[in-house]
Order: sequence, then structure tokens, then C-alpha cells
Amino acid sequence: MTTEQLTPPDAVSGGLKKEFTLRSAFTIAFVFISPIVALYGVFALVVTSAGPAGWWAFLIVLVGQLLVAGVFAQLASKWPFEGSVYQWSRRLAGEHYGWFAGWAYMWSLMVAVAGGAYYVATFLPIILGTQPFGSTTKVLVAIAVTLVVTALNAAGPKAVKTFAVLSLTAEVVGSIVLGSILLIGHRNQPLSVIFDTAGTGGGDWLWTGLFAAVGFVGWAFVGFESAGAIAEEVVDAERNVPKAMVASLLAIGAVVLFSGLALILAIPDMKAVVSGAMLDPTAETAQAALGNSVTKPLFILIVIGFLASMMAAQTSASRIIWSFARDDVLPASGRLSKLAGRHQYPLAAVVTAGTLSMIVLCAGFSAKFYNTLVSFSTGGFFVAFAMPVVAVLVYRLRGRWTPGRVTLGRWGYPITVVAALWLVFELVNIVWPRSPQLPWYENYAVLLAMAFVALLGFTLWFKVRAKVARLADPPSAAPPVPAADGA
Repeated sequence: MTTEQLTPPDAVSGGLKKEFTLRSAFTIAFVFISPIVALYGVFALVVTSAGPAGWWAFLIVLVGQLLVAGVFAQLASKWPFEGSVYQWSRRLAGEHYGWFAGWAYMWSLMVAVAGGAYYVATFLPIILGTQPFGSTTKVLVAIAVTLVVTALNAAGPKAVKTFAVLSLTAEVVGSIVLGSILLIGHRNQPLSVIFDTAGTGGGDWLWTGLFAAVGFVGWAFVGFESAGAIAEEVVDAERNVPKAMVASLLAIGAVVLFSGLALILAIPDMKAVVSGAMLDPTAETAQAALGNSVTKPLFILIVIGFLASMMAAQTSASRIIWSFARDDVLPASGRLSKLAGRHQYPLAAVVTAGTLSMIVLCAGFSAKFYNTLVSFSTGGFFVAFAMPVVAVLVYRLRGRWTPGRVTLGRWGYPITVVAALWLVFELVNIVWPRSPQLPWYENYAVLLAMAFVALLGFTLWFKVRAKVARLADPPSAAPPVPAADGA
């Protein structure tokens, strides 16, 4: 394997069209992370874990993830290939290592889609004015939501970009407007409350709770790398993909920190939130400040945010599957690698990603199912992120690293070291069992789920290991058809 060879993306894209510019790649990454999903998806978990001091968890994770984004920017510039984590890892540490990195990333994305669908299913009764769904109904509704997202993705890149732009506009306006209204006219807590766990001090529990909150927030700041998953569909990918990754993370971070602070300062009864008596602090805080009329529009906005995030995650998952299939290292690779329609996009891979997310949802009958999905997908992302970061660190230690068009200069090595340490810390933090009162299989649910996916991956890898070993670097395929539309 010639790891230093960089064939231009046009020589390896297998017929993919250049459908995304910097702006649309940024939009895809932005709506994947999504200020709605990043904040409201974990806000209750964060505040019940660490009280209002949980706000700092968002800042801590943002800084850690910016270090990772810096490393990824260099990798995406050097190897701007469809499949991102998978393609980077196999060029850094070998084909088998890359295969498992891609496998972890693929499943993290599909579980994230399932988690988003399950969360949407909890909000729909409020929007529709019906009673909360039971467990079975909630799973069935979540499957239906996944079908809708899959159909949207199956419509092709133009539909994806259009919905992403609409969602981005709605989310940014909604988040900033709501945050501004709460911050200016409805403050119920002093600013000093963000240094407290519930207005009562905290001592050692502050650190214990903050660690748990940091684990949950890890889910909020993944997705920036999705611009890399579609790299061969991006115009001037060596420059635009790194820009899209870093810019999307910075933009989301700013919106989330602002909106999160506004929400915390507007909470009318902090003890009720920390104790769990206030089941949905986001909605109830907004309702207390603005009245019942705001509840339904807020939930509609949340649903739009989650649908867009699911769409972007599924887009990334389908590109990882397609990248595997192009290299002929999955069963039915011939079908999965085919491109469809005038826009030449991986329809079979999209349908496969959607189907696997729906299969994951079939296990959703536990009361802790959403927590498990959040923790598992977060843990999976950090495993997938750590693999190329650790690999490039080893690469640097051996003196073999040569940058692409984007470089961090003399800061590259220390940033890579700290990013690797951050990812390992966060992974341990996420999987650490914190609920001894629960049955062992619930307390260790994340580790068990990760072990199951790893076992499934090892079983599949064993069948295709010879094909993995024979992979060329880089894969050869027909040149793409350039078709940037300026979106």
C-alpha cells in the first residue's frame, strides 16, 4: 500500500457528480450537528447530571472537538475521498484497520438516525394533540419517520440540499430568536448559576456530574466530519471540505452556547429540572416564559431539526456503505456500489442505511432505549474518530507525515496529541457505567451494544478479509461527471 500517493479525487469517484460546493457541504455538516439536536436532544440529560453547571460541558466538548476537526481538516485535504474515516484510516494504518474504523463509523451513523427517529416519535403526540404513544406505537412511528427520511434521501442530492437549506434557516432563526427573547426578557436565574449544580454548591459531585454531562454532550458535537463523507461530490474538495468541517462546528458551537445559556437562565424552577420532576425543561421553560402558544411551534422546529440531522447522518452512512462497496469489501458490493438516476447517487446504499436503522429501532421497547442509543452512537463516533487520529499520531511519530493543501504547521503535532488524548478520555467517559441501581444489562448496555457490533463486524470481516487485503490504494474507477450547480 502506497500511503503517500494521492491520486486526484476525479480519478477515484466512480461516476459521482460534483453536486456540492463549499456552501452546500457546510449546510450538510451544519444540519447534521444541528443546534436543535445538539442542544435540545441532550439538554435534559445534561442538566439532570450536572445542574446548570452542565453548560460548561458544551464548551469543554466544543474545544475538544475543534482539535479533532483540525486533525480531520488535514486528513480531508490530503485524502479527499468518499468515506472519510474509512479511507483516511486505511491509508494511515492499513486496509484491515481502515475497514474496522469504517465499520464503527457506519453503525454510529445508522444508530444516530434511529435515535433521532425515536426522539421525533416522542414529540409528535404533542404536535398532533394526542396522548403520548406507548412503546410499540412509538417504535412503529419511529420506523415511519425513518422511512420518510430515507425517501427524502432517495430523491437525490438536490432534494437533500433543498431540505438542508430550509432546515438551517429555520433552526438558526428559531434558536437565536428564542434564545434572545429568553435572555432579554425572561431571566429567572443569576449568571452565577452556571458555576453551581443546582444553586446549592456541589463539591465533588460537580466533577462527577460534569463528567457525565460531558459524555452526553459528546453526542451533540459530532457530524462536522460528514462533509468529508461526501468529499468526492464536493467541488475543490481539498480546500472546501476542511473549511466546511471547521466552520460548521464553530457555527453550531456559538449557537448552542448562546441558546443553552439563555435556557438555563430562564428556567423557573431549577430544583425541579435537576430532580427530573420537570420532564422536558426545554419546552416547559419556553412555555412558562412565552405561554402555551409557543409550545407547538417549538416542537415543530425541533422535529424539523431532527429530520434534517437524520437526513444528513443517513447521507453520510450511505456514502460510507458505498465506499466499502466500491472497494468490494461488503456482501452484495456489486449492487451497493451502483449509482442511480441523472445525478448518479448511491440509491442502493441509501436504502440499505435506512433499512438497518429501522432494524435497530425494533429493539426499542426499553424505557432507557433513547439514553442507550445516544450513548452507543456517541461511543461509536468516538471510536471511529479515535482510529484515524491515533493512526496519524503514530504516522507523525515515525516522521512519515506530509500534509496536503491544509496544514496546521508546527501546531500539527501537539494538536494531534491532545486530540487523541481527548478522544480516548471521552470514549472511556461515555462507556463508564454510572447506574449501579439498574440491572447489569442496562448499566452496561453501551458496552454490550458496542461488543455486539464489533462481533458482527469481525464475523463479516472474516468473510471478506482476503478482499480487504487485496485493496489497491487508491481505488481506480471512471472519472466523475462535473456538475456543480452553485448550491
